[in-house]
Formats: sequence, structure tokens, C-alpha cells
Amino acid sequence: MDRHRVLFVCAGNICRSPLAEGIFRHLVAQAGRSAEFEINSAGTGGWHQGERPDRRSIAVAAGHGIDISGQRARRIEPADFGRFDLILAMDQDNLKNLRKAAPADALGRLHLFNALARGDNRDVPDPYYGDREDFEAVYTMLLAGCMALLPKVGKVLRGS
Repeated sequence: MDRHRVLFVCAGNICRSPLAEGIFRHLVAQAGRSAEFEINSAGTGGWHQGERPDRRSIAVAAGHGIDISGQRARRIEPADFGRFDLILAMDQDNLKNLRKAAPADALGRLHLFNALARGDNRDVPDPYYGDREDFEAVYTMLLAGCMALLPKVGKVLRGS
């Protein structure tokens, strides 16, 4: 069985993309499909490499029964463009940065998270300078997107 390799990307890999990784991993496990997926996250910048997710992301995830405290921030690497089938940017700025860094043969793997998951071009807002409510709102948006994404992944990768 082929594994679907999905990478979620935001700026620093401490707020949005770790939440998306945790939520998607949780939904995949609930569906009994963990063996089908490799799920990870990264940032376009390396400011927080090696750090745990933002404490507010950890707290929001934990409040919904998801533990992301073991994740560590990392910067996207050139090898990621060949390793992952889907690379999902949380916003247009990060998508633009990914497109600049990606080799030509990987451009088709890059997508705006909400565009692929929910069919709209809305950015997932960065809650870093916000409060708990901003993190909850991002969690809700990511949950809806990940729920919509899960049944689509195989179809997207097969081009159907």
C-alpha cells in the first residue's frame, strides 16, 4: 500500500502547522488509517527550530484531546519537496515562499491548505500575536479543513 505523505507549512512551525499536523494525525488515527499516512509539519523560516509548539497551540490542542507537545519546529528542507506528496501552506505568503524554494517538478504538490481542503482561498490566520480565542478560531478552521481533506487525499493524489 502506498503511503500518502502530507506536510503542513506555516512561517515558524510553532502555531498553525503543528496544530494542523496534530489534528490531521488524530483524525487519521480515529479513522483507523494511520498506516496509510506520513504526516509532518515545517516552517518556511527557521527562527524556532528545535522548539516545542507555542504553549497556546499545545493548550488548545490538549483541550480537544490532542497532544502536540512532542513536536519540534523545523524549517522546510530541499528534500521535503521530493519526499511529500502534498505540501499545504497555511497562507498565501508561505505558499509564495514555498514556490520560490521548490524545484519545478514539485510545484504541483504545493497547495494553499483551505483551497485544497475546503475549496476557498482564505488564509489560515496566524494567531501568534493574538490570544486564546484566536488560537481556538484557528483550531476550528483547521479541524474543518482537515475533516474535509481526509477523504480527498487519495483522490487528489490520483488526479481524480
